[in-house]
Amino acid sequence: MTVLAARNLSKSFGGVQAVRGVSLSVASGELLALIGPNGAGKTTCFNLLNGQLAPDAGEIEFEGRSLRGLAPREIWRLGVGRTFQVTATFGSMTVRENVQMALLSHHRQLSSLFARAAQRHVAAADALLERVGMREQAGRPCAVLAYGDLKRVELAVALANQPRLLLMDEPTAGMAPGERGELMQLAADLARGSGIAVLFTEHDMDVVFAHADRIVVLSDGELIAQGSPQEVRANAAVRAVYLGSHA
Repeated sequence: MTVLAARNLSKSFGGVQAVRGVSLSVASGELLALIGPNGAGKTTCFNLLNGQLAPDAGEIEFEGRSLRGLAPREIWRLGVGRTFQVTATFGSMTVRENVQMALLSHHRQLSSLFARAAQRHVAAADALLERVGMREQAGRPCAVLAYGDLKRVELAVALANQPRLLLMDEPTAGMAPGERGELMQLAADLARGSGIAVLFTEHDMDVVFAHADRIVVLSDGELIAQGSPQEVRANAAVRAVYLGSHA
């Protein structure tokens, strides 16, 4: 089942056309990688899909519903999660409290934040932390965690609203090489086990070709190739503008 469908997306900033007629789709349980050189338009595409930017042209549908005009929070409530290139956890709060905050928001209970919030959704928070391998560190402040563990906490936070689509912007940025594959394998297992559609950007081609079901390639804001990892690796245009020594 198609979860996300974007058709002919375009976005300009002044005289610069950052995205030009891009179309893509992601199905339930599928991992789709969006790759391209710096300045290709990947982050702009993500911000269009997430509602942080409004497209100049084109249409975005989530489970058949148009996202046009919706704010990021409204899109999140529909079931679209997102992780960012730079982690955005609360350092002074514990691992569990960070996930509880997301659960409180999901259940529209932020008004109870200072009214025994620490007792709310403990079991649900711990269950999410178990899924990402962070249950044993639930009581530690996020400020003392290794960066790879912070990425796992961020993933648990993103899962708090039970997303059917997960947008992951450079999920392994800043991580040690050995941790990158572990995090993406975790994301892949969660996606396929729960039927979540995952769209991710990534500069590490080893991660992309090891974990993506399909790959979409942008260059200068345009889609120049898409297909299986094998098809994209063999594409002459992709090799010329991006892969180079990675091919």
